[in-house]
Amino acid sequence: MSEDGHEQNGHENVPSRQRRRFPGISSRAYEHPADRSALVALRKLTGFDTVFKALSGLLPERSLRLLFLSDSVRVSDQQFAHLNDMLRDACYILDLEKVPPMYVTQDPQPNAMCIGLDEPIIVVTTGLVELLDEEEMRAVVGHEVGHALSGHSVYRTILLFLTSLALKVAWIPLGNLAILAIVTALREWFRKSELSADRAGLLVGQDLRASMRGLMKIAGGNHLHEMNVDAFLKQAEEFESGGDLRDSVLKILNVMPRSHPFTTVRAAELKKWAESRDYQRIMDGHYPRRSEDKDTSVTDAFRESAASYATNVKSSKDPLMKLVSDIAGGAGDLGGRVRRGFGGFGSTSPQDESPSGSANGTEQPPTDDTPPRD
Repeated sequence: MSEDGHEQNGHENVPSRQRRRFPGISSRAYEHPADRSALVALRKLTGFDTVFKALSGLLPERSLRLLFLSDSVRVSDQQFAHLNDMLRDACYILDLEKVPPMYVTQDPQPNAMCIGLDEPIIVVTTGLVELLDEEEMRAVVGHEVGHALSGHSVYRTILLFLTSLALKVAWIPLGNLAILAIVTALREWFRKSELSADRAGLLVGQDLRASMRGLMKIAGGNHLHEMNVDAFLKQAEEFESGGDLRDSVLKILNVMPRSHPFTTVRAAELKKWAESRDYQRIMDGHYPRRSEDKDTSVTDAFRESAASYATNVKSSKDPLMKLVSDIAGGAGDLGGRVRRGFGGFGSTSPQDESPSGSANGTEQPPTDDTPPRD
């Protein structure tokens, strides 16, 4: 049962394992700083406000709700009752006043989403329901309730619509470019918002092992006996630090078309937050309240996000991020580091790496004994 044992939102049949509840919690408590800063950048994108206002009035939300009502199974006390209990429990723990409707839709691909403009709707696929155990699924439901509490469903709905629209107008060069710019910015924000929702899922489930198992299953299927959490996290470390600048560029290109961050990265980010002081403070009952949201400074929030980015760049093991950090720190011989980072841009003479070369990184004029360099 949740900590104070009270019922709310029609909440009943709570699990026997005691878990802490967070009355009045603000989404600011668990939102990743990159989520907030990406959203600020998105709102500043030229033309986004116009598109947002237009689509808010044009998107067929009633049609969307009727679609799920007619062609999916609505979770209730009579249908998927165990999911209904999890949904009520998640809303109870995060103190979300109105429980959003949840639907199970037939799709073998494991997935879940929170969409809707006026009111959020949570949708989970049969592939996900069949893949996860109870505690893993509880973290997923908490993840989606976190999206609802943060108001992410509005932007997610617009992203889905624009992605479909971009395909339909791909033959119109200028129109497609304009939509593509907004879709790209929306995807960047949504990937960051997934990190926030993962944290919300952990606050609901309060079982890091279950959250990690769920992410591992999404990556590798229902073969936990063949997987290892430490080895899985090591993949994330290898992904971040391995390779050279070419690999850094490939990472960016690989993630750009995705709506979600890579699974190993999500697991590593969540584990890092679970071990942080911020998470422990929330668990101890010290967290920002929704009643204080109106007094929150946007400037302070953006400053916090910028500070978080700077810290991440400094601590990152990614070759590109290391180079960025060195540039910010005024490191010398950056031209040489870039050439080495990209494999030298072709053949180089031994003198490129020789300590007898120029101390300040400037190129020496060739002599009779020195072959000219490319």
